[in-house]
Amino acid sequence: MESMPVNWEALDSLVINFAKSENLLEDSIISSSSSSSSSSSSPPSSPSSSCYRSRLIIRQIRRWLEIGDIDAAIDLLRIHAPFILDDHRLLFRLQKQKFIELLRKGTTKDRDTAIECLRTALAPCALDAYPEAYEEFKHVLLAFIFDKDDQTSPVANEWSEKRRFDIAGLLSSVLRVHLHAFDPIFSMTLRYLISIHKGFCFGQGIPSPISDLTERLLLEERDPPPTPQESLYEAPPFDEVDVQALAHAVDLTRQGAIDSLRFAKGDLFQAFKNELCRMKLDVTVLDELVHEYCVYRGIVDGGLSSPYDMQSLGRSSSTCEPDPSFGSSIDCSLNMDFQPSKDSDGETSVSNPDLGGSQEISIQGTDVERPVAYEMASNREDCSTSCPEKYKRFQKNRGHGTGERSGRKRWRGRIEELEVTPAISLSGTSKQKLSNCTQVVETNKLEEKQVSVKRPASEIGNNGEEYKYDIVLEMKELASKGMTAEVVEEINAMDPNFFVQNPVLLFQLKQVEFLKLVNSGDHSGALRVACSYLGPSAASNPTLLKPLKETLLALLRPNEDALAKGVPLSILATSLQVALGRRLGIEEPQLMKIVRATLHTHNEWFKLQMCKDRFEGILKIDLLKEINTPLLIDSTSNTNADISTPGSSQVTISSGSRMPEDSSSPTQVSSGDVICDEAAILKVMEFSALPRADAIHLLAQYNGNAETVIQQIFA
Repeated sequence: MESMPVNWEALDSLVINFAKSENLLEDSIISSSSSSSSSSSSPPSSPSSSCYRSRLIIRQIRRWLEIGDIDAAIDLLRIHAPFILDDHRLLFRLQKQKFIELLRKGTTKDRDTAIECLRTALAPCALDAYPEAYEEFKHVLLAFIFDKDDQTSPVANEWSEKRRFDIAGLLSSVLRVHLHAFDPIFSMTLRYLISIHKGFCFGQGIPSPISDLTERLLLEERDPPPTPQESLYEAPPFDEVDVQALAHAVDLTRQGAIDSLRFAKGDLFQAFKNELCRMKLDVTVLDELVHEYCVYRGIVDGGLSSPYDMQSLGRSSSTCEPDPSFGSSIDCSLNMDFQPSKDSDGETSVSNPDLGGSQEISIQGTDVERPVAYEMASNREDCSTSCPEKYKRFQKNRGHGTGERSGRKRWRGRIEELEVTPAISLSGTSKQKLSNCTQVVETNKLEEKQVSVKRPASEIGNNGEEYKYDIVLEMKELASKGMTAEVVEEINAMDPNFFVQNPVLLFQLKQVEFLKLVNSGDHSGALRVACSYLGPSAASNPTLLKPLKETLLALLRPNEDALAKGVPLSILATSLQVALGRRLGIEEPQLMKIVRATLHTHNEWFKLQMCKDRFEGILKIDLLKEINTPLLIDSTSNTNADISTPGSSQVTISSGSRMPEDSSSPTQVSSGDVICDEAAILKVMEFSALPRADAIHLLAQYNGNAETVIQQIFA
């Protein structure tokens, strides 16, 4: 799993789009310009902002339902989604839950209100909601007699608070589709990859190296599925290929897949997104992972200190020790006290993270980044006398990418504010509830802003510690621009032993320099690089001999772009970033480990299934695997794991099997010496509810005869 190549540029794009669509980033340039502009000439909201607002509405409705405030939820539905109240099936469930919540309060007034609710709302709705509704109506009347604490009563399930979460999840599923408020692509991609990873590891009996993270990130429970209208309960005109693909992609029964396709009106990809969004992610853990990744990649401003406890994300230790051979006694230990408080929708707010030590820094305001170490470093002209000598030289010679920091965005965090349309009048009760909700949101914002970050005085005074991120990101920037000669020079000046420990990385950097000189026509300079670096490296490491020969072939093709055939600079830059970061005691972000491991198991899973993943395109999984590196080399070094093997294609099959070009058409897939017809595979999967791989293995045992396999199963 560690050697899985990943297109990190594609992941950057997905992460940035996620952060923007969830309003987690704050661009200082945009903020300053927008604040000075007139609010009267505000442009219409973009589709992304509209989608974000719809997600906020859904989350607020979910919160109110989960705490039992049915009236507040209905008021918000009446404003933003009146079609829900026109559906008597859903309205009946809401009114029934309202009746229970009124009785739960226990006062005489609320009991009278519950009776009034029965007469005016629940009983009329029960007449035409659905066939079983009137029986359910009569059954819920028993709540008048049996106490809510009586676990043996016939209405114990009606009293259960789990009913709140069921109806909240059901309405969320329905609203998500009707308001087109799907989660960002990256969020759905993680759900899909992690679910496959869990299933693969469990089925193969393989321990997962990221289980501590995946268990916290992807929760076991799902929202209830939305039920299709009765008019759609007819013979499904769905292709069995679509049914089976959906069922096995998101772990549904065949009937569940059919119901999902019915609700999506036969649109396979719409049904797939519906089912993915039903899976529950811990939003707080996801935001922490994304923030850590953005700081590491230089997407947002950040520093060594983080508002999140890395141990809570699965770190074995919150202390990152730099490589001893790098010298210096720098300690970047982060002792953090992370005390999350769960909201009703599974989100978590951070309160009072404690980094230990005597110096306290209070951070207030949404435009201030909580990881303060990086900003403290940026406010200094140089390292002064407290910075180690190796950093001083870097500080004096920096300048290649010093403007990059000003272009980074600030991390805003998840601050959810729901504005009510002023044109719609609300009742006094609803206004009060919305006002109370706003006050709660503002209180949570204030608590989030006023986070006290304590850092040891020794850590704050050691500027060299804070310039580590600067060094790594600057070297990454230089490498991504092809300035590999400067990279080697700078790193050798800081740490002469770095490339001794990473000879393959040195070879690849010099390989780019060689190709760059060939491309410019400086053949004598290119040969000097080859004689001074590439040749000696290949002599000491036989695995480098083949890529050396392929690199030298560039001299024979003067009319071709030599750099186009070399290592992609983005891949090389990321590999350098990981290696140098580890050398300086900076661990790579947890998100990188998750993506590597899950992409690996995604490949392995579809090798077993002997088919193409029909959904990897819409989730951009194919882009994450899209790596074209003709001159990449085989390496056993984990430092170069990102670029050690050629990128796998989006179609992966096991030996002895042939992958169909289009899995939606009947084809033949071989298993051993037996050719299995696609229609036979689907028939066995349909009747036996077996995964594709198991169906193929059974067909191989019975010469590809589906009828014989089915007879043996049900015999």
